Amino acid sequence: MTTIRILVDGQSFSASLDDSATSAAILESLPIQGQVSVWGDEIYFRIPVALDEASDARADVAIGDLAYWPPGNAFCIFFGPTPASHGSEPRAASPVNLFGRIDASPEQLRRIADGSPIRIELA
Repeated sequence: MTTIRILVDGQSFSASLDDSATSAAILESLPIQGQVSVWGDEIYFRIPVALDEASDARADVAIGDLAYWPPGNAFCIFFGPTPASHGSEPRAASPVNLFGRIDASPEQLRRIADGSPIRIELA
């Protein structure tokens, strides 16, 4: 597994990426910078990667999952329920390509403000 660093709103988090085609495409584009959008307990931002939906893409995700949302070319971090959730588990707006996990608590991620600058780099 490859480790990346996520720098946002004065905080630094580590994340582990799997060996998927999605993670490979994201790694090739590092470093990435953007501006956070918050949607319930999900942080996402547009990245310079254009990928199709993976064959194993899904909308139901777990707390801590990193995913790529093909319709918005977005890097997503899930840490709790979103407006699409049916309960307390995260749910994407539509199927996403899972590619890793962040090492952060939901409480840490809830402190991140909409519009905050974010940077993703190789650890």
